[in-house]
Amino acid sequence: MKEIVLDTETTGISVKEGHRIVEIGCIELDNLIPTKKKFHSYLNPERKVSEKAFEIHGYSDEFLSKQKKFSEISEEFLNFIQNKRLIIHNAEFDLSHLNNEFKLLGKKEIENEIVDTLTLARDKYPGSQVSLDALCKRYRIDNSRRVQHTALIDCDLLSKVYINLIDQKEPTFDLSNTNKENLELNNSDNSYFKKVIFPTKEEITNHKEYLKNNLKKNNFN
Repeated sequence: MKEIVLDTETTGISVKEGHRIVEIGCIELDNLIPTKKKFHSYLNPERKVSEKAFEIHGYSDEFLSKQKKFSEISEEFLNFIQNKRLIIHNAEFDLSHLNNEFKLLGKKEIENEIVDTLTLARDKYPGSQVSLDALCKRYRIDNSRRVQHTALIDCDLLSKVYINLIDQKEPTFDLSNTNKENLELNNSDNSYFKKVIFPTKEEITNHKEYLKNNLKKNNFN
């Protein structure tokens, strides 16, 4: 199954207080490897951004007022995530906002399979910090670009965190058809590979004969 790493930015925390989505970012994974398919959109929330939210993502009311409304991108978004597992950090937050947007349009809630990386991290590291930044630090993932929260950057970081959380640090490859020499090459720490060729019995005999004749000449001289 293909997976979608998803993140949203909003005008504030609570849907009950009327807060709306201002940005959606999605990155597609195929066997844990990012494809070139992405979905991204800034959104006009049709309300003001709270001061706290502005400090997090930096999107001003003026900038957002010029963007598309959720109703204009909803079908494209649904088509992008259709039949794909969603990977979200703190899924309850993002899903509550997404489902609220669909509710306002009179549409049904998202029914995709969900993997919450926050839950995975809490189960794996009980009592430890499990924010996205904390997990990047744990797994030595460079998050220096994350000066402010932006959906696509967060998706990129989360895709790397997710792979580590499920203990798949490197993409797996099928080695069933790999010959022994290539396998040795792939497993070697050296940057080159030398094939060892052993001499035949005939070559050994000829070599001995050559040495014998040359030694006689040298002794005679």
